[in-house]
Amino acid sequence: MNILFIITSDDAETIYNAMRLANVGVEKGDEVSVFMLGKGVLFEQCKSDEYDVMGQIDKFEGDFYV
Repeated sequence: MNILFIITSDDAETIYNAMRLANVGVEKGDEVSVFMLGKGVLFEQCKSDEYDVMGQIDKFEGDFYV
């Protein structure tokens, strides 16, 4: 299955949960692409003790576009 995620938020919880779901898709063998648009391009600045945004992004093995 081909799956596309478009993330337009700079909210750490939103990005974290979207990337967790994207990682599950990759683990199940789906072709997953993630597009960061709008405020989503600020994902590196999303600091949160509760949500490891960069950990989920670093784990991601699909196509990633900013």
